[in-house]
Amino acid sequence: MLFKDRTAAGQVLAKKLANYANRPNVLVLALPRGGVPVGFEVAKALNAPLDVLIVRKLGVPKNEELAMGAIASGDVRILNQGIISQIQIPDEVIAKVTAQEQRELERRERMYRGDRPFPDLKEKIVILVDDGLATGATMWAAVLAVKQKQPKEVVIAVPVAAPETYEEMHNNVENMICANTPTPFCSVGLWYEKFPQTTDDEVRELLKKASNNHQPLLFGK
Repeated sequence: MLFKDRTAAGQVLAKKLANYANRPNVLVLALPRGGVPVGFEVAKALNAPLDVLIVRKLGVPKNEELAMGAIASGDVRILNQGIISQIQIPDEVIAKVTAQEQRELERRERMYRGDRPFPDLKEKIVILVDDGLATGATMWAAVLAVKQKQPKEVVIAVPVAAPETYEEMHNNVENMICANTPTPFCSVGLWYEKFPQTTDDEVRELLKKASNNHQPLLFGK
């Protein structure tokens, strides 16, 4: 399956999530930036609110691609104690990297969310959306971040994922929806005809549109 673009991928994904439509406790959280166009289509089809969950990797100094942890929206920090112990990373180094990434996370929070507070996830069905999963590291940090907020259910929803990543992750959440798990996988972008980088302006515009589209469900009338 080859998706035309992120919008088309979100529409395909939304059909697979139809049983979550028009439920008052459903919230779609997209991972910026590429997950937001996908999440927008999902939220629109489900008549659910859309917000963003920003995750920042805590890279090991001088080897930033190696993650010693991650921070996420909602004041969450996750540490990889195995990596930290193996490399013997001092607490002050962890604190310094965390502070640097926290500043960038807060900058993105202001850019995307403005003055809106992070949503209350308690007893919510949270659908985490991205444009695809390769290693799944960012999504896993997002799952752990959300679970600390006491949701009723966590759902991962992606158009495409590496088969081994799908196998690793789907047993750790209540539900995982994936439209395509191709072999060989190679990369997320390979499964899109058009896969340009999503801009900050696009993210802001889609969040604004989603807010206008969502019609809160009213009961007892």
